[in-house]
Amino acid sequence: MKKPAKDSSKIAKSAGVVGIAVMFSRVLGLIREQIFAGLFGAGFAYDAFVVAFRIPNLLRDLFGEGALSAAFVTVFSQYDERYDAEQTYRLASNVLSFFAVFISILVLIASLFAENIVTLLAPGFNSIPGKVELTATLTRIMLPFLLLISLSAVVMGMLNTRGRFFIPSLASSFFNLGSIVGGLSLVYILPHYGIEPIIGMAIGTLTGGLLQLLIQLPTLRRTGFRYRPQLNLKDPGLIRVLKLMIPATIGLSAVQLNIFINTNFAASCGEGSVSWLNYAFRLVQLPIGMFGVALSIAVLPVFGRLTANRDISGLKETLASSLSMVFCLTIPAAAGLIMLADPIIGIIFERGAFTSADTSATAHALSFYAIGLFAYSANKLLVPAFYALDDTKYPVMGSFLSVAINIAFIHFTISSLQHLSIALSTSVTMLFNFLFLSTVLYIKLKGFSVSYLVGALGKIFLSTAAMILIIYLAKTIMSNWFSNTLLYQITALVITISCAVAIYGSSLYLLKLQELVELTSKFKSRFSRS
Repeated sequence: MKKPAKDSSKIAKSAGVVGIAVMFSRVLGLIREQIFAGLFGAGFAYDAFVVAFRIPNLLRDLFGEGALSAAFVTVFSQYDERYDAEQTYRLASNVLSFFAVFISILVLIASLFAENIVTLLAPGFNSIPGKVELTATLTRIMLPFLLLISLSAVVMGMLNTRGRFFIPSLASSFFNLGSIVGGLSLVYILPHYGIEPIIGMAIGTLTGGLLQLLIQLPTLRRTGFRYRPQLNLKDPGLIRVLKLMIPATIGLSAVQLNIFINTNFAASCGEGSVSWLNYAFRLVQLPIGMFGVALSIAVLPVFGRLTANRDISGLKETLASSLSMVFCLTIPAAAGLIMLADPIIGIIFERGAFTSADTSATAHALSFYAIGLFAYSANKLLVPAFYALDDTKYPVMGSFLSVAINIAFIHFTISSLQHLSIALSTSVTMLFNFLFLSTVLYIKLKGFSVSYLVGALGKIFLSTAAMILIIYLAKTIMSNWFSNTLLYQITALVITISCAVAIYGSSLYLLKLQELVELTSKFKSRFSRS
């Protein structure tokens, strides 16, 4: 069987650093969602906030952290490999200037048409007095978040290329911290002035976006970068970034079209549906962020360097090894979320305005989202491979095919499944996109080590089966604890997850998954030296 790529341990180390930082961010994000659930439950105010925040989020994925980040890191890492620091940093200053101007204009235009955008995104809100107006107000407050997060994405790309992963990945923790502290303070202050409490959470979101950008700047300065205001529209580097972004943005627009379609359908399913889906997807984003996003951030500069040096065999080895790592982490995570959805949602959210009925509806959505977890995370590795190869048309094609599948699936299932149709459709489209992208990439690269991946998957499935058995036994033995007080529920969940992780990790090690064996041997050698 083929050995893992020589870069695999380096990628795993970088991904581990990113994963730890992302974990902090996602935990703070869950605390943020707990606050929302306790204060606003699943109804009028939170439905409005979810749709309002989705608008800058939609644009962020199109122009910020999605297309811009991937395109910029690809070009910046290749500049870093081929040119001197002055030329590389000149490109960065020009990219920052261009997007600061472009996105500011975009924010102003979107603010002017906020009510129209809300009506288009959630037409069901028109039937509830005041809901469109509240959502539009929240949208206008949060739109500048797009500018802050886009600049933050460029800074993050520069730091990742320089081998700095922890601080940029930790930066999103400061977004959540700013949202919690700033938002929660205002929730209790604003009602004294006759202002809706949810407005405070919107201002807190903007505060968090500013903190996410500012926290990275001292580290960026230590790399030697000094921003020099300039705007050269003929700069070859900027043009290359834009050329990579255009098809990627078109592809991501298809993803956002899916989100638009899903939001539209959810808004028609009855009050609370938008909130249930959002709470569930927030939770499934924890493993996506820790594993899929962390690995994609770590692997993108490596892909860029390998293609800059025309090392296609190295690219194929790195891709196969990285996919093995993402499967190793996300398949058991998906199984765990499906089996433990009810206690997880109940422990995290069920208090205050969030009822047991909300727990049940959200837990079912979480189970359906978890089905596509491994595919969602794997796509975050496959798409950067296409970027590195300067070929973004296939991710675009996959995205638009996914839109057609999403519409058809929801159309035929929403009457029977209601909001669960949307969660399940998301998983189905992610699975389709994974199969499409991996097949095309296999043909484009003239093969990569499928036998290596199949062998790894066999070990992962066997270990996951052992883990599922342990979870089932733990739930049966501790059934009284899971239905007892909150302290008993938390204790039972912690014991169950700890046993499951121990069994899964031990099984995988005994079956000798190569990435795990390599990392363990490196850890042992360092420990013995120390």
